[in-house]
Amino acid sequence: MPSIYSLKPRFQAILRPLARALASAGVRANHVTLLACALSIVTGVLVCAHIENRRWLLVLPVFLFVRMAMNALDGMLAREFGQKSDLGAYLNELTDVISDAFLYLPFAYLAEFSALWIGAVIWLAALSEMTGAVAVMTGASRRYDGPMGKSDRAFAFGALALILGLVNVALPGVGWVVPKLTALALAATVVNRVRSGLAEKRGIT
Repeated sequence: MPSIYSLKPRFQAILRPLARALASAGVRANHVTLLACALSIVTGVLVCAHIENRRWLLVLPVFLFVRMAMNALDGMLAREFGQKSDLGAYLNELTDVISDAFLYLPFAYLAEFSALWIGAVIWLAALSEMTGAVAVMTGASRRYDGPMGKSDRAFAFGALALILGLVNVALPGVGWVVPKLTALALAATVVNRVRSGLAEKRGIT
């Protein structure tokens, strides 16, 4: 399934000079990974704490873009500058799930959204990442299939936060439809990653 993830090589090309500078300065991939997670937690908590002022939602699309850049940078530092590590593999998977949870949490505090449905989206997002990682255990590659991968979620929630922050009023229709469509897309992502992983493994064997 198509995914914004397919644009990653172009994004990395833009960031490569910065990655080179960070590596020269002694910055490690794991440092970037942990910093991205810490900033995600702080951002999510701050937006939740000020959710009565919807203008704070405008922080989310800005930070989600920054987080995408940091995720690309830690990957380049690991692969292109000899910084791969077993600890890094754990951190990369775990911090992504933690970051997602905190960055999507503010929507559960908005009147037009159901906290239960936002919780379901957070759970399904974590499940989709676990599914992608489990493929490695079977001998396939880490799966990033869509339609609602990490980059797609960042774009979708960033756009939603931008709209809600600019409009600055409750939009009940959006709050009812978006979480359900997102959950459906995430469920499809889980299925696609399982199917693609199995198909890849059959091709290998």
